[in-house]
Amino acid sequence: MMEVGLFLIRVVVGLLFVGHGAQKLFGWFGGYGPKGTGGWMESIGIKPGVAMAVLAGLMELVGGALFTAGLFTPLAAVLLALTMLGAIAKVHGKNGPWATANGYEYPLVLIAVVVGVALTGAGDISLDALLK
Repeated sequence: MMEVGLFLIRVVVGLLFVGHGAQKLFGWFGGYGPKGTGGWMESIGIKPGVAMAVLAGLMELVGGALFTAGLFTPLAAVLLALTMLGAIAKVHGKNGPWATANGYEYPLVLIAVVVGVALTGAGDISLDALLK
C-alpha cells in the first residue's frame, strides 16, 4: 500500500503544481499569464516581473510534471521547493504561519511533501523505478 500512497501523493501534488505553472505561463485555470503575474511580481519587488513569472511558471510546470511521473524526483523536488521558498520569502513569511492570515503554512507543507518524497524515493509506481 505504501507504493499506492506515494503515487497518490505525487499525482495530486504534482498536478496541482502543473496547474499553477499553467496559470503563470498561459493564463489557464483562472491565472493571469506572464504579463499579469509579472505585473504583480513587480509590485512586490520581484524584478524583472515577466521573466520571473515565466521562470516560476516553468519551475512549477516542469517540476510538477516530473514529480507526477516520478521522474528525476529529486530534481523535481528542488524545483518545487525553491518556488515555495520564494513564495514564503516574498509573500507569506511576513504574515506568520497560519493560512487564515495568508501565512506560510501551506507552502511549508508542500515543501515537506516534495522533499519527503524525494528523500524516500518516488516508489515502484514511477518512472524513476523503471529507469533503475
